[in-house]
Amino acid sequence: MRILKFFILFIVATSLFSCIPNKDLIYLQDYGNKPEGITINEFDAKPYRVQVNDILSINIKALDPKLVAMFSASSQSNQMPSPQTIYFSGYNVNQHGNIRIPVLGEINVLGFTIEEIRAAVEKKLTDEYFTAEARIFVTVKLAGFNYTINGEIAKPGTQVLFQEKVTILEAIANAGDINLTGNRKEVQILRKQPHGFEMFSLDLTDATIVNSPNFYIQPNDYIIVKPLRQKSWGTGTTGIQTLGTIITALSLVTTTILLIRN
Repeated sequence: MRILKFFILFIVATSLFSCIPNKDLIYLQDYGNKPEGITINEFDAKPYRVQVNDILSINIKALDPKLVAMFSASSQSNQMPSPQTIYFSGYNVNQHGNIRIPVLGEINVLGFTIEEIRAAVEKKLTDEYFTAEARIFVTVKLAGFNYTINGEIAKPGTQVLFQEKVTILEAIANAGDINLTGNRKEVQILRKQPHGFEMFSLDLTDATIVNSPNFYIQPNDYIIVKPLRQKSWGTGTTGIQTLGTIITALSLVTTTILLIRN
């Protein structure tokens, strides 16, 4: 009878200890830090500065399209760009931080913002090739917002989004969301900086994370989602799964004991 009671208490205690509570799965919980609500301040995000191996999309227009046709790396297409077409038609930043534009030649863009690069290209065109009457119009964009996500995620790997700003929640949703066994309280971001790599840790269950300067990720960020301890225990992610695992294990132990006694 004592053994039976011990088994029951053991099952209950282990089930409560092993299953994943809801508070570890819900994003942006209100812990009472800001009762009046939380506002996302996207202006805190620093402008991205171009790095080696980035790919830029540069489009040059004028009143007479024939005047700027020679500056086009390839013919424009109305189709939705793909990572493959962008790779071959965009301007790659080489190891020296330069891009090569037809006719204009090499332009150094390393460490510059997108707006600074646009201004530099436009100035070079108006100073060396055109007058103000040509109405030169230049647009510069990153050829896709690239980031890599790994760990306890539905779709690990390198992802591409065609937008200028991406939050950590958008990046995770685009990768299929974090698995039940993923640690939402300690999501790490590995970011390459001119002076080396920096590591940040975010608690996605805390609603105040929207005010963090790292709430908006940067191109080429590497996101790591660590596993919860429950995964290494192997007892299951829900109470029912945990209970089933424990009962199976105890049944095997009991059967083994009975066979040994016989």
